[in-house]
Amino acid sequence: MKHNNELAKVQVCDLSKNFGSLKVLENLNFSIKRGEFVVVVGPTGCGKTTFLNLLTRLIQPSSGELYIDGEPADPKQHSLSFAFQEPSAIPWLNVEDNLKFGLKIKRYPKDEIKKRVEQMLKLLGLEKFRRSYPSQMSVSSVQRVIIGRAFITYPDLLLMDEPYGQMDIKMRFYLEAEVLRIWKELGTTVVFITHNIEEATYLAERVLILSNKPTSIKEEVKIDLPHPRDFTDPEFVKIREYITEQIKWW
Repeated sequence: MKHNNELAKVQVCDLSKNFGSLKVLENLNFSIKRGEFVVVVGPTGCGKTTFLNLLTRLIQPSSGELYIDGEPADPKQHSLSFAFQEPSAIPWLNVEDNLKFGLKIKRYPKDEIKKRVEQMLKLLGLEKFRRSYPSQMSVSSVQRVIIGRAFITYPDLLLMDEPYGQMDIKMRFYLEAEVLRIWKELGTTVVFITHNIEEATYLAERVLILSNKPTSIKEEVKIDLPHPRDFTDPEFVKIREYITEQIKWW
């Protein structure tokens, strides 16, 4: 049954996924407000990526439904955008063409493509690199292109699966700040998956903590601290430690 929630951009109702006799996800119910930044954490192997793949509609649920703006989620109708851990800038396209890629597939008018690409180059500080290819750029600049490409379609829902998992702390911190800046500017609805609790506490307005398999939502933690957040703030440390404990003890 669809919940009546005017503010919800995304509603997940009784979502379950089985692979044969293995129950991976069981009766997930939650909603995400328009423009909210939600981070999903959980123990290793709990099905975080399956969870994300259901939201992208790359795989279909065994039961339950996902709604966007009150309608069953449909990639043909809704704009779903993703950023994954693997570097996914297209090597033979320059920065400008990488940013245009999704817009061209969706057949946006040329004027709109030009306007959005200019806006994103400016937001990312990549105007000087518009003709550069990924191989000519630093890793952080390439990741910024990937962030830009994920946001540029103004998606109904942006899904990010550990996009900075392989990076050192300084680089992650820099790119997290970039994501927050663009998210605030564009008002996109974001679901971000990570196993890094500090990252979750730094980014999220709300954290969904998943249980062990069969996975359900164990708890939701709201984080009202203003951005940018201070890792040494006692309130930040308290929230981070609390989430860590919830994942450790079942």
